[in-house]
Amino acid sequence: MSEEITRELFNHLVELAALELSETEAEYLRKQLNNQLKAIHELESTPLDPDTPIASHGVPYTAATTPALRSDTLNSHPNPAKLLAGAPEVDENYIIVPEIPHQKLK
Repeated sequence: MSEEITRELFNHLVELAALELSETEAEYLRKQLNNQLKAIHELESTPLDPDTPIASHGVPYTAATTPALRSDTLNSHPNPAKLLAGAPEVDENYIIVPEIPHQKLK
């Protein structure tokens, strides 16, 4: 493998993602990412015929094998009052969702 995720690069990515990891967690995750990168490099080195068609799970995407899109239909609940009765707070048939506390990132 000619490249790997170094500690410096990993620490930079952790900082960008605003993650808090212990040293043990960070090293474990970095090793796992490098294992995945190694697997990707192994897959890239597998020779393929350039004429191989694109497929998903071995089945080519063709009009004959792709099902038609279903039409969207509205299916109302048979008893909306029962649904609303289970909600903690309702206003004019709308469920009130409490504010979710958040904090600004540095």
